[in-house]
Amino acid sequence: MSKVNLKKDEKDLLKGFESGEFKSKLSKKRKELLMSAAEETFRKDKRINIRISSRDLESIQRRALEEGIPYQTLVSSILHKYVSGSFKSTADNN
Repeated sequence: MSKVNLKKDEKDLLKGFESGEFKSKLSKKRKELLMSAAEETFRKDKRINIRISSRDLESIQRRALEEGIPYQTLVSSILHKYVSGSFKSTADNN
């Protein structure tokens, strides 16, 4: 994520972390578990091809631009959240 796109409170938090002011209270075992999960999440070892409408692709690219990330990363993140059960669609709220 680009620092340019961060809100003031996010910039303050990042500054505190980078300066060493922010210290994690996680146990070593918990930190290792989370780091392992993060590595698994971001390891991209398979390729897929999908066909979607031009309109949907343009919308995804626009949203990714707003987030400051590549659109393929956004699509991958959405898919990961869906399969892990953490993605909630608006249809789920009805």
